[in-house]
This record gives sequence, C-alpha cells and structure tokens, in this order.
Amino acid sequence: MSAPAASPRAPLEGAAAAARPRHAAIIMDGNGRWAKARGLPRTAGHREGVEAARRAVEAARDLDLQYLTLYSFSTENWRRPAGEVRDLMDLLKQFIIDDLPRLKQEGVRVRILGDKQNLGPDLKALVRKAESETRENKRFLLQVAFNYGGRDEIVRAARAAAKAVRDGALAPGDITEEGFTQFLDTGEAPDPDLVIRTSGEKRTSNFLIWQAAYAEYVFVDVLWPDFNADIFAAAIDEYCRRERRYGGVGGAADR
Repeated sequence: MSAPAASPRAPLEGAAAAARPRHAAIIMDGNGRWAKARGLPRTAGHREGVEAARRAVEAARDLDLQYLTLYSFSTENWRRPAGEVRDLMDLLKQFIIDDLPRLKQEGVRVRILGDKQNLGPDLKALVRKAESETRENKRFLLQVAFNYGGRDEIVRAARAAAKAVRDGALAPGDITEEGFTQFLDTGEAPDPDLVIRTSGEKRTSNFLIWQAAYAEYVFVDVLWPDFNADIFAAAIDEYCRRERRYGGVGGAADR
C-alpha cells in the first residue's frame, strides 16, 4: 500500500496515537531516476539523496522516533560503475565530516551497519570516529547501513556464533532467536516497527531481513531526493492505522 505524498492527515486518536513506532527504517531508493528525469548525472541524485537523509533524521526526532535506520549502500551496489561507487564512498565520508559535530551535540548515537572489512582505511577511520565519539549518546540512535546486505549479515552473525561455540563461550543448545540477535550488526537495537521504501518499488532488497520479519511496510511513490517530513509523517500515520498481529488474531472480526 502506498502512503500519500503530502496530503492533509486526519488526527490520530486513542489506540492509534498510542501505537506510534519507536524504530523506522528506510530503503532510500530513486536517486538515479531523480537525476535522470532532470538530465543530471547520477552523482547529482546521490548528493540530493544526502540532503533528504538529513531531512529524514531531523523529521524522525520531531516525530518522536527513538531509532532510525537508513539503507545507504548495499553489498550488491559494488556492481555499479567504479566512479559511482567512489562517489558514494566520498558522500558517506563527507556526511560524517560535516554532520558528526552537530549529531554529537544533539545527543545522537551513530552506528554503521554492514561489513566494514573491505572499506578503505580513511573511511574505516571515519566510521570508528563517528561510532566512538557518539557511543555514550542516549537521545536518539541513527544507524546507517553501508556495505550492508541482510543475507551477508546473517552469515557473519552465524560465523560469530560458531566461533563462540568453538571457544567454549556458548553451547550450541543455548543459541536462541533472542540470543542470536546479539551477533547481528544491530545488536541491542530493537527490531524496526516500520520499513518505508521510496520510489514506488515494492521489494525488500535484502534489507534487515531478520529484524524486519514482523515490520509493517509502507511503499511511497516518491523518489528519495523528494522525501520530506510530510511524507514521513504520512507513512507513520499509515502505520498507526494498522493492527500488528505477529501471527495471532486481531479484533472480533478476525476470530
């Protein structure tokens, strides 16, 4: 179901207002199409996408979210032209350099999800800096999934669990769903309540496939560079009007 782009919204009351999500995750899709529609290089779309990400972070806090996860660069994105990959790496570097002082001051904790092993040394250093300098911040958690794939994350988590078993720190029978989540990149962060995908595409694209097993999905027909606070709020309103059942039954009509 697609959320309205920026239409007036009826106020939420009662149970719907109380059921607001704590954690939203966003598949930021459509930068290339946004640029192509304007006769611009794809890099221009990615730059505008960074601005949309900044707006999303500000809107998330205004909307009383406690956690926001942004899908920035997937393990599959390495297949793109080398120049575009280099530009995306540079944009993450610049985002950290430009925004880290403000995020630190505003009490935002920053975590980078994904496989950091094959990132360049300068980017690795910036990632460590962002995570270490905001580690004690409690107001809001911003997670950026970069060089991230859901299947890759589960494989890395399985390797870590196997190593713990081999080292005697964990018994095979002690591996539970709850315990296994501690080996995932998201660690102690709660699962997303809401996953938003922009651009009108209706795919999960290997994003948080463990964590989002019971998330509500909202697909919006807006390219990522055009994403704004009104669209974000409309997606949350759509979420609040749904009934989350987790495999059980809902109201009387479902019994």
